Amino acid sequence: MSKNISSAGEPPGGLSPFRHRYAVLIIVLASVLMAVIDGTVVNIALPTMTRFFAVDLSSSQWTITAYLITMTSLLLIFGKVSEYVGRARLFFVGIIVFTGSSLACGLSMGLPELILFRVIQGAGAAMLFSISSALIFATTPPEERGRAMGYLGATVAIGSIAGPIVGGFVVDSLGWQYIFFINIPIGILLIIAAAAYLRIDEKRTDSLSRDWHGSAAMVVMFAALILALGSLAESGHITPVAIFSAIVFFITLGLFIRHERCCPAPLLDLSVFSDRAFLFPVIAVVLVFIANFMMAVVGPFYFEGVLGYRPSQVGLVFLVTPAVMVIVAPLAGWLYDRRSDRNYAALGMVITTIAFLLFAYSALTREIPGIIIAFVLFGTGVGLFQSPNNTAIMSVLPREQLSTASSVIATSRNLGMALGVSLGSILLSFQLLAAGYGGDVIDADPALLAVSISRIMLVSACLSVIVVLLSLLKNPRTDKKTA
Repeated sequence: MSKNISSAGEPPGGLSPFRHRYAVLIIVLASVLMAVIDGTVVNIALPTMTRFFAVDLSSSQWTITAYLITMTSLLLIFGKVSEYVGRARLFFVGIIVFTGSSLACGLSMGLPELILFRVIQGAGAAMLFSISSALIFATTPPEERGRAMGYLGATVAIGSIAGPIVGGFVVDSLGWQYIFFINIPIGILLIIAAAAYLRIDEKRTDSLSRDWHGSAAMVVMFAALILALGSLAESGHITPVAIFSAIVFFITLGLFIRHERCCPAPLLDLSVFSDRAFLFPVIAVVLVFIANFMMAVVGPFYFEGVLGYRPSQVGLVFLVTPAVMVIVAPLAGWLYDRRSDRNYAALGMVITTIAFLLFAYSALTREIPGIIIAFVLFGTGVGLFQSPNNTAIMSVLPREQLSTASSVIATSRNLGMALGVSLGSILLSFQLLAAGYGGDVIDADPALLAVSISRIMLVSACLSVIVVLLSLLKNPRTDKKTA
């Protein structure tokens, strides 16, 4: 049983549900951009924070890991919660939590304190991410949804790559605290705007699903996976921590699947994955972000260690991809709105595969023009892929399950990011160790570094080929968007 209640308390019906769609789109995109940037901006500040708190790297890295684990593990949970409290209300609370915890992070005087507030900040980010797609989908007319989803995909890409650039500038100019303080004025403006425009008539459930066992299993599952991969990436070899974490992951994964199949009100209705029109695009999201972030994590080492670029120069090179995506992603969404065709996503991944192959070749020959062209092709390919693919996911499930679809997209995306960073680091470390080098990556022989990174790009290309096949094999009925 469900009830129709607007987020602001006014009776449903009457005015068009799309009346504030542009304001809602801007609020959602700005909030997502802020959360994405904060997921990567700390990487640049980590050496400075390590010195400030007088700790070692193994301790300070928890400022990143805690945020990542919290956000990824809570996405599905908040997606479910939003069906009860309302998507708009939960998103509004997410902005407040994220903004307040950002202030607390900047004021932290000790590392344990900072890690605690990063956990709270990760919870706020999960509230924003879990229902961002659902809010856009619910407040946008069917003929504009592809373009709007394209804007969301471009925003995530821009935030992911702009984070290190913003972080480097802010840390050098103002200090590490200001990577958190810059969220305060932005967050206050978003709170004011959300209070005025985030008013959505939506159907809410009468009771909150209390699948505590499934929720607990999922949190432990994601935490164990990230810890296992993080241990492998940090040490470059299999450690007891990695083995133990991997065992915990597989046990909790089995328990989670078994419990969700039997639970009368599951956290995640696993039956949605029986439809390949939903399953294949979700797998594609994970693989695309794995390939993307493998490049994102090893690319800077190539430019600095092989080509001798400064960090600021590396940042400028990496801006090529989001700059292209800003143009291509909305255009792809517009094309999909005019003619729903699953082949747009497949075409995008064909172009992406070519980009990875060109990067792999140019990395060996050290040809800068080839690498720049690869970045342009990559932005074009991913821009073409994301909007049709994500719109297809959102279109498969009934309207009352938009929050589920949105949180699955967000979880898949974040899982892909985490796996990409870890796998990229693992593959690079293992190759260097196999060649007999155990020092800092940046100081490795340029020829060895170039070959190692080229091979990683070939792995990314293989993942892209798999996504091409998934895009072509998914059920054609995903080309018919729901109203």
